[in-house]
Amino acid sequence: MKRFFLYLFIQVLFFNGFTQPFRSSNLPIIVINTSSTVTIPDFKYEGNMRVVYNGDGVRSNLSDNINHYLGKMSLEIRGQSSQQFPMKSYNLELRNDSSDEVNFPLLGMNPESDWVLYAPYTDKTLMRNFLAYTLSKEMGHWAPRCKFVELVLNGNYVGIYLLVEKIKRTAGRLNLSSLDSDDISGDQLTGGYIFSLDKSPSGWYSPYPVPNATDGVKRQYSFVYPKFNEISLQQKLYIQSAVNKFENVAASNYFQDLEIGLENYIDYSSFVDYYIMQELSRNVDGYRFSSYFHKNKDSKNPKIIAGPVWDFDIAFRNADYCNGSLSTGWALDFNYDCASPGSSGNPFFWYRLAREDSNFNNILYCHWESFRNNILSFSHLDHLIDSIASLTEEARGRHFAKWPILGTYVWPNPQPIPADYQGEIAALKQWMRDRIDWLDSNFPQNGRCWPGSSGGTLIAKVYPNPLSISNTLKIFAKKSQVVYLQIFNGTGKLVYQNRKNLVEGENVFTNEVNTAQWTKGIYFIRCTSSTGETSTQKLIK
Repeated sequence: MKRFFLYLFIQVLFFNGFTQPFRSSNLPIIVINTSSTVTIPDFKYEGNMRVVYNGDGVRSNLSDNINHYLGKMSLEIRGQSSQQFPMKSYNLELRNDSSDEVNFPLLGMNPESDWVLYAPYTDKTLMRNFLAYTLSKEMGHWAPRCKFVELVLNGNYVGIYLLVEKIKRTAGRLNLSSLDSDDISGDQLTGGYIFSLDKSPSGWYSPYPVPNATDGVKRQYSFVYPKFNEISLQQKLYIQSAVNKFENVAASNYFQDLEIGLENYIDYSSFVDYYIMQELSRNVDGYRFSSYFHKNKDSKNPKIIAGPVWDFDIAFRNADYCNGSLSTGWALDFNYDCASPGSSGNPFFWYRLAREDSNFNNILYCHWESFRNNILSFSHLDHLIDSIASLTEEARGRHFAKWPILGTYVWPNPQPIPADYQGEIAALKQWMRDRIDWLDSNFPQNGRCWPGSSGGTLIAKVYPNPLSISNTLKIFAKKSQVVYLQIFNGTGKLVYQNRKNLVEGENVFTNEVNTAQWTKGIYFIRCTSSTGETSTQKLIK
């Protein structure tokens, strides 16, 4: 009964203050009321939140009696440069009546209390973050899940937002080992950590200066998990030492040595894919702000991992400074494209990896070639962009009526500015084609394709995936060996098997697997060496 009256109270509270002609959407609707107007950054406003969500593809109505979520929350304005925009982004924290954090699976995502309501104000396609996170996930990494919503705040319709999972150490998000305050020795001390390069840093300084910064300034890292006010002294010293060791080796003349070089300190594959995402999008902030890294316990993985990716609103041709809108050139060269990078420039180790490290470039060649055959093919990218655009088709009319900015300059939109939404999408597609063409010609043109720092000697990939009638099997091997291939359907039935003699490097078998008679569903390919090592990939028919 109490919950029923709470529901009626919030309904009256929401609808009495609501004046916009908005009652229904094909997107989930979030309605938030706070005790006072949300105007001060970094201040938490208490209030109530109602979420109308009946499932993906099912219409949401403000008059619906059943709520997906109804309860307390706190809201604060987030971002720095984005705070200048009239449409604000927010940190959202779910709470109970005692103001304690509450985990909840908003919109079918994993249960958590901390979320981000991202305002795509300067991004008139509304999709740059959604696109980047989707591509990173397709590369095989954890990236924040997100869903489009329409937001009503304190009785005012404020447009299309992206509800995004906040980067956080938890089983449902970045799945690292937990690190308690009393974990101060042994394997427990070695992970998991999340740290970053960002604005307003809170941690330690790199020993090495920012390239092309005339005053010799150095980058400062931030503690993300554990937080600055929660991490113990021993943990601070440990992660600082681990990163310093990595940077010392990166600065040495033996950084490529397989015995004592960077191979022992970083997960090359993650650094390569992070690099690909920043260069694909020519993200002017990609290496210097919102740049995350993490490290698990040594017993699970002793190496530093790059990512997850975050914040692409001024990427993909949406920055009119430091050559950010060009389809040519390197995002990595920000320090040289801008007159004075200062203490916020790109860190030195990315230059060492991309420009001088043959191990890095061998893996880069292989990953890029593989991605270009599937997730970074022009057909897949066009389909992905069109699919994302279709999600917001109905709501865009309301959004751009609220924010009539199509065809006008909003910092830092580059010229020429498309006149309408269709023009924005066309410009994005064409820029991505031009950008990929340039990367095709300027990324490494050859390399030995093996799985980098995976710890094994082989990895098998089939593409395209989803499968077509004829498919290519590619096996990367660090040494010559015999392997046995098996493919199972979703019920465990063996549908294909073969034996292959591999040479060191890349082994390509075209038209190897004919799937014409296979039923639609999920399959698994298993590649097993004579020593028992296995590599498995999920396939979709």
